[in-house]
Formats: sequence, C-alpha cells, structure tokens
Amino acid sequence: MLGFSNTREWVYPQSIQGRFMTIRRWTFLGLHLLLLITPWITINGHPAFRVDVPARTVYLFGNIFTASDTIFLLLILWFAAFSLFFFTAVFGRIWCGYACPQTVFLESWIRPVELWIEGDRLTRKRRDAKGWSFDRAWRKVAKWSVFFAISLFLAMAGMSIFAGARELWTGQAGPVEYALVAIFTGFWFLDFTWFREQFCNYVCPYARFQSVLADEETLIITYDEPRGEPRAAGKQAAMDGRCIDCNKCVAVCPQGIDIRDGFQLECIQCARCIDACTSVMEKLGHPTLVAYGSIAESEGRKVRRWRPRTILYAAILVGIIAAGAILAANRVTFEATVNRAPGSLYTMDSDGYTRNTFLLQITNKNPSEEPIQYDISVSGLDDAEVLTDTVELSSTETRTIPLIVRVPNSVALERTTPFQVRVEAGDGAVILSPTFKSGAAIGETGS
Repeated sequence: MLGFSNTREWVYPQSIQGRFMTIRRWTFLGLHLLLLITPWITINGHPAFRVDVPARTVYLFGNIFTASDTIFLLLILWFAAFSLFFFTAVFGRIWCGYACPQTVFLESWIRPVELWIEGDRLTRKRRDAKGWSFDRAWRKVAKWSVFFAISLFLAMAGMSIFAGARELWTGQAGPVEYALVAIFTGFWFLDFTWFREQFCNYVCPYARFQSVLADEETLIITYDEPRGEPRAAGKQAAMDGRCIDCNKCVAVCPQGIDIRDGFQLECIQCARCIDACTSVMEKLGHPTLVAYGSIAESEGRKVRRWRPRTILYAAILVGIIAAGAILAANRVTFEATVNRAPGSLYTMDSDGYTRNTFLLQITNKNPSEEPIQYDISVSGLDDAEVLTDTVELSSTETRTIPLIVRVPNSVALERTTPFQVRVEAGDGAVILSPTFKSGAAIGETGS
C-alpha cells in the first residue's frame, strides 16, 4: 500500500524557490500560527478560539456563543460558501494553492522532510527505481517515522480547537478526544505517505465544481502558447524566447501535470511552475512563459474582474456581513427561558392571591470575569407580586430558579392571561412571554 504496488504512479516534485513560493511560505506561517497559537491564548479566562461540542458552546476571541446563537453559525456557513464562489470566480483555486490544509501541511512539513532525508527529485526517483536496498529501506523508515510524528502533532493541534489545548496536551482530556486524535493521526499518516495528490485529483469535490464557478475571465495559471510554440531545445529557441522544453515546470508540479497542455482540473494554482519557468527564462533574458492570467487575456480580450456573477456574489457577501453586524450589535450576552413548573397549573393562596409557579433558567454568556446580576420583573398583570431569588452568575454559568407570580383575586383575570417576564442585565434585556392561569371559567373573567 505504501508504494509497494507498481500500480501507484508516484509524483516526485522538485524543490523550487521563487517569488510565489516566498508568498506561500509567509501565508503558511500565518495559518500555522492561527492553528498552533490561538487555542493556547485565553481572554478573560476563556480560550480565544474553541469549539466545545459537548457543551454546544463556541469561544471566539472574547465572545461566547451557544445553541441559541445558531443564526451566527448559519451566517458563517453562508459567508464561507459565497466567499468560495466569489474568490473562485475572480482568482480561481487560490484556496487550493495557498490555504488548503492538504497543501499547507505537504509544503510546510512533508516536502522539507523528504528533501532532508531522501534528497531532491532525481535522487529519490533513481533510488526508488533501483528497488529495495538497505540505503532505501532505512531512509523510508526514517521518513515514515518523522511523518508519523508530524501526523500526531497536527492531529493534536487540530483537536486542541475542540478539546482545549491545555487539557489535551497535559493528558486531562477524555478517551473520546484521544480516540479522535488517533483517527486523525492515521488519516494524516496515510495521506502523507501514500495518498497525497490523489486526494485533490479523486476525492476533493472542489476541482469538479470549480469549472462551474470559473469562466473565461477567471484568474488561472496559463501557458503563453503563441510565444512558446513550437518548442525546441536549441539556441534559436532560447534567442526567440520560445519554450526550450526543459520540462522544469513539469518536474516541480506536485500534481504531476504539464501546464503547457492547458487548463486542467488537477491544477491547484500553487504557482510552482511559474517560479520554475521564471528561473529559466530570466537567465535567457525573456519573460516567463507560465504566469497568472485568464483565457480571455490569452485571446487578447479585456478582462473584467467585476462582471454580473462577481457583483452578485459580492453583494450577497456584503448583505451577510451587514446582517451579522446588526445581529451582533443587538445581541445580549445571556439567554433566558421560562417554563411552568411541572405538575403546577395555579394555586389559590389563603391570603386571597392566585399563584403561578414557573422555572426560570438563565445562562450567562458574558466573558467578563466579574459576576453579572440579573433583574427580573413582570408586566401585563395588574398588581402582580413577583417572588424569586436574586440571580448573580459567573461567566458560562447556568442556573434555574423558581419564579412565583401572584395576583390578588380582586384583579379580573381570564382563565389564561398572557404576560411578559423581563430579564435584564447591564448590556440588554430578554423578554419572555408565558401565560398566567386562574380559576376563571373558560370564556369568563374571574374577579
């Protein structure tokens, strides 16, 4: 499975340096910092970013979101989807080349380790072609051992977002979390040692629906065929600026394709071929034959970055951002629910009051380290008397308290009377709408 079968056609990408590789390395560094550092940062005693699935709680840079904030999750999913549509329509597969975990981890971890232990492309290719030997065996074992350590490290880093970095890395997480770490370790190890570019070519659906999102004006990697053809390996081709058929663009491609064959779904737009061609053509005194461009540009037509589909996607994104901002500005940092106490409809007290008993639950979603006090009042019932405990909650604390509402019998009440319970804290209020039950007959008003 790990390369022993002759049916697996291995790709040996050659290492390359260049402007786009430098851009990618800085991008990869930023993404790694987000993954590795963010789960360790705390704000007001809470992680800067954590998705606590069992508690159905998300901690996001000082904000706490629970199941009642599902609308924000929906907006985030919509934003992610239409961002994908927008950036693909404008910039092509920029996600695949610069931000996909598959690409980021392979380029940042796996290819440097492979270069260090086994050497560059030709050395690896020749050694593998000779069959098994002691030299090849120990290098493979050493490489796979490092790959396993990297897989475990990345699985732990990813699971830190869900289980908490400190709990996971100090052995305090539960068996489910460590079982998931083992599963993801196995997934990454299989991917790094064998699957690699096959994931992009055969599993990931993005390459398939990218052709629907892209058009002739989408930014892709193109080959300057009018200038590059016919290819030749002689001095005349070098003087004319034609392709000298050095195949370096093919040698560096992690997908094993030839960009000179035109647009292909396997291309992840990593720009390694651009850096490769640039390094060759600059020495010959000519501009690169492989560059970012579009089909329209190659045909001499004007490229419109803003066209109906991109304008529509951008408008939807602006609408989603605006909706999220409005909801966030009006969001209160606690949630409250009220339900009638089980087995209790109403009670006639000896002092001439009708009593209804409710259970009021309050959850504090304010990240502040200071406890928050909540004021409770009712409206819609004349001369109502409210009996409840003082509620003061720490961050993320939930408490259920009895809420007793009494109304004197002198007040005319229907059998079912709606009223409002107002729960108020410093940053806002939540209005709840239960009903008050009395002993009046159906359709009549009690006295």
